[in-house]
Amino acid sequence: MRDSRDRIITSHAGSLPRPEALITANQARQSGGDVSQTQFQQQLQAAVVDVVRRQKDLGVDVPGDGEYGKSMGHRVNYGAWWHYSFSRLGGLDPNGPALYDMPPHRSQPGQVALTSFSDRRDRQRFAAAYADPESGITTGPRAANWPICVGPITYIGQDAIARDIANFKAGLQANGVAEGFMTAIAPGSACRIANRYYGTEQEFMFACANALREEYKAIIDAGLVLQLDDPSIAENWDQINPEPSVTEYKKFTMLRVEALNEAIKGLPQDRIRFHLCWGSWHGPHTTDIPMRDIIDVMLAINAGAYSFEAGNVRHEHEYRVWQDVKLPDGKVILPGVVSHATNVVEHPELVAERIVRFAELVGRERVIASTDCGLGGRVHADIAWAKLEALAQGAALASKELWR
Repeated sequence: MRDSRDRIITSHAGSLPRPEALITANQARQSGGDVSQTQFQQQLQAAVVDVVRRQKDLGVDVPGDGEYGKSMGHRVNYGAWWHYSFSRLGGLDPNGPALYDMPPHRSQPGQVALTSFSDRRDRQRFAAAYADPESGITTGPRAANWPICVGPITYIGQDAIARDIANFKAGLQANGVAEGFMTAIAPGSACRIANRYYGTEQEFMFACANALREEYKAIIDAGLVLQLDDPSIAENWDQINPEPSVTEYKKFTMLRVEALNEAIKGLPQDRIRFHLCWGSWHGPHTTDIPMRDIIDVMLAINAGAYSFEAGNVRHEHEYRVWQDVKLPDGKVILPGVVSHATNVVEHPELVAERIVRFAELVGRERVIASTDCGLGGRVHADIAWAKLEALAQGAALASKELWR
């Protein structure tokens, strides 16, 4: 994995805006329309090649495939990072309860349980705002049904991940880019669906870990950097009602860490980065758990790099945790210094200030400038690209200050 050896290098958290033609094609496929698989794959590969070019032109040093292989049929879509896994895991019935009707999840008898999505504490506190269609709090159209586990979890996404890898490698090669990253869902988030097969949530989670390991290994074996996405590590806090103690929550969450570490056991840590976020919807987020309370949980994940939100107004101040927490030797951080949570494009000088803060605390070579979360589906495409440009410009300004 590249580091900032002689300047601050840049990357991002994964999702990027899809071209209109690709969104239309995905929508047609999702609705059962007659779409030629060959033509679609040609269109998809061309889009991936183009998105790698665009990232390179804007100054992104370690690009991704934009998550283009994770189908998004609407401009506003916060869930493609998760939904894609439904077609890659065997043992699921697609006709389960709707997302906001799912029953509580409990990892072990006597432990705290996740409530339904509709009972989140942030959602309850700001019920009027969440119910107001003009408030701007939306994640796009909701599916009428959600998958449910009805049999043994297996990995059936071999062809899909092979296509994603081939498309991305074609994009990297066509644009002369040496290193790129590809995202994949972590077991703790993959198992946030109803389960009618496994006796405990722990069994279910480790079954997901065992299945998803095949996807992780395929990405790394292809010479790519693997990014593991698991909002459940931080976001679940808001979905436990009443609010648990931090000790209870960390015990609840460490099971997810153990499952993820099992899934990546034996894989090279220096090819793995982990992404932490508090959920990317544009809500108040007043019930987010503080970074200080879960930073040790994040660092218990056996990754070589950690990506996390640090640019939005709810979490920007938390850079100070690195004054007291030592980043383990050989590890790198990718703090978000531009945010998906606002349409305001950050000024490059502000971006530089944010980068320098982290560099002064953990070392300039151990900071890669990144985004809070994925930009695709969260902000308008023109704004997303402008944010990446500001990211690169800010990194250049920070580099001048840090290497002068």
